[in-house]
Amino acid sequence: MTTNAVRPRLIATDLDGTLLCPSGTVSERTAAALTAAEEAGVQVVFVTGRPPRWMQQLGPHIGGHGVAICSNGGAIVDVRRGETLEVFPLSPVDALAAVAALRAALPGTAFAFEHLDGFAREPEYQLRMWGESDDRHQPAAPAEELLAPGGPVRGLYKLLAKHPDLDPDSFLVEARRVAGHLAEITRSAPVALLEISSLGVTKASTLASWCREQGIDRSEVVAFGDMPNDLEMLAWAGTSYAVANAHPEVLAAVAQHTVSNEHDGVAVAVEELLKRHAG
Repeated sequence: MTTNAVRPRLIATDLDGTLLCPSGTVSERTAAALTAAEEAGVQVVFVTGRPPRWMQQLGPHIGGHGVAICSNGGAIVDVRRGETLEVFPLSPVDALAAVAALRAALPGTAFAFEHLDGFAREPEYQLRMWGESDDRHQPAAPAEELLAPGGPVRGLYKLLAKHPDLDPDSFLVEARRVAGHLAEITRSAPVALLEISSLGVTKASTLASWCREQGIDRSEVVAFGDMPNDLEMLAWAGTSYAVANAHPEVLAAVAQHTVSNEHDGVAVAVEELLKRHAG
C-alpha cells in the first residue's frame, strides 16, 4: 500500500528481522520511537510469529495496552500479565490431516505444536533455532499421540513443520500444494520451517479483529514486516513498509521500503510519520 494522508492511530510491527536488531533486542532509537508514538496517541501492537512464551523480555516496550498478537495471529496475549486473552485454534482433525499430507509428500518432515499449555514436539523435530533450547524438556511423542483426545496438546494455535534438507521457499510452495486446503501455511525463519494455522487465521485477520474492537479503521494502520508471514498484514494495512532486508517476495509486494532492521528501519519510518502528522 502507498502512503495516505490519514493520521495513523495504530502501528503494527513484526519483530524478528523487522523491529528487532539482529541480536534480537530493541535498540535505544527504536525504543524511543515506540515511546514517542504512544505519547502521540498512536497505539503500537507487536504482530509476530513468536509464541507467547518468547515475549516476556519485550514487556517494557509493549505500550500502555500490554497486548501483542502472537503465533501469526493464533493468539492475542497480554504480555505484562503473561495471560493469553484469545486463541484461534487449529482443530486436531485438521492438524493431523496436514501432518499426514506433508509426511506423504515430503518425507523427513517433523512436527511441533504450540498450544495453550506450552510446546510439544515429535522426537525427530530438532531444536536448533534461537529460543528453542527453552523447549527441550517439553513433551516429545508422535503427532498422533500428542493430538489424541486427552493428550498433552490443548488449544493448538500453531503447528510447526521442519525439514532437514529442503530449500525453505520450495518447502513452502510444496506444502501449500498438498495441504493448503487444510490450513494456512507460511514461513518466517531462515531454515526450512513452516508455520501452520487454522484456515483464515493470519496476522491480518487477528489484527483486523483487534482494530475493530478498538474502533480503528484499516486506513489508520501502519504496518511493518519482512517475511512471507507478514504479507497478508502488509496488504491489509492502509500504509505498509518493508524493511530493506526483507524477503524478495515482500520487497516486491510492498511499495514503500525503509532501511534494514540493523539500521533501525522501523524507527526511521515512525519518526518521519510522527513528524508528518504532528500538530
